[in-house]
Amino acid sequence: MSTENQNASKPTPPPDWKAEFDKHWQRISQLGSDFYQGHKHYFALHKIAPLLGGVLALVWLSSGCYIVDQGNRGVVTRFGAYSETTQPGLNWHLPLPIESVKIVNVEQQRFIEVGYRDTGRFAKAATIPQESLMLTRDENIINVRLAVQYQINNAKDYFFNVKDNEGTLKQLTESVERAVIGKSDMDYVLTEGRSEIVAEIKRDIQSAMDAYHAGITIASVNLQDAQPPEEVQGSFEDAIRAREDKQRLINEAEAYSNEIIPKARGASARLLQEAEAYQMEKIAKATGETERFEQLLVEYEKNPAITRKRLYLEAKEKLYRGANKIMLESERNAPQFYMPLGADSHRITNNQAQPAAAEQNSDAVSDDKSHSHKAQVSNELRPSRSKP
Repeated sequence: MSTENQNASKPTPPPDWKAEFDKHWQRISQLGSDFYQGHKHYFALHKIAPLLGGVLALVWLSSGCYIVDQGNRGVVTRFGAYSETTQPGLNWHLPLPIESVKIVNVEQQRFIEVGYRDTGRFAKAATIPQESLMLTRDENIINVRLAVQYQINNAKDYFFNVKDNEGTLKQLTESVERAVIGKSDMDYVLTEGRSEIVAEIKRDIQSAMDAYHAGITIASVNLQDAQPPEEVQGSFEDAIRAREDKQRLINEAEAYSNEIIPKARGASARLLQEAEAYQMEKIAKATGETERFEQLLVEYEKNPAITRKRLYLEAKEKLYRGANKIMLESERNAPQFYMPLGADSHRITNNQAQPAAAEQNSDAVSDDKSHSHKAQVSNELRPSRSKP
């Protein structure tokens, strides 16, 4: 019993895969050999050669099939010369070595960097001084970094007219950039002239590439950065701050001017209008007094005595209209006065004096006569008050 238990506890050895494979391979080889021996007359050279030739020809012809994806173009060359440009889809060309095809993406946005290299998403771009340092018209050195985006618009021209399209575009961009920056001042490049400079660079690059028939369209030109070299960066920032302070003070002065000048103009216009109104008032009043005097003169020339009497009576009427005394004449021509007492009579006489005073201000001639007459009456009143 112990021996059986020990045999049962031993592990089963793994199968020998190599031996199994050799055994199956020998079996398959034997079957193939038996089939060949039984059908040996079918494998004669004169019988199998056409079949092999047909299969090889079919394989060779099928190798000319190719697929052009959407957005791509296929350029077919026959013995190295241009043959045709194929559109997206399934196409076929004569197999090698007669024809070959090159597929290019005409919708992909490609770009080149001039003056810097983008090393990664989170890393700072490395500046290339040989490409970025440029001289301006006012003999200042400036550090410019430019990015150009382009795409292919003609696959045939792109492959056959220019040997190195990207290298040519980069050299041309650097040349055009130096020419445009060289005829501009430093302040213009760093401030308000950025958009105009970019537009001019793009226009000149596209014109040159069209002259080369390079098959390239410039999509955009981006001025990544433009600033003076690091050695003078501090001084340049001070100059920028001073320029900004100057512009800020100018803006504040203009704002103050725009606020004060309209107020002054409004006050001036108001004073002119008031002066014109005063002038018109005085002229109208003087004109009215003149017309009244002329009418009075006409009446005076007709009958001087009656006119003088009427003027005298009107003056006395104005004089006594506001007085609180009533003068009565007796038969002996001796003046007697009656002085009304009480607050009501005083208020009545005061109310009557107000329109009389307003009328005295509007008539200068009558006022002079009334004042003289008042003085005369007051002189006459003094002795009468002393009588018992």
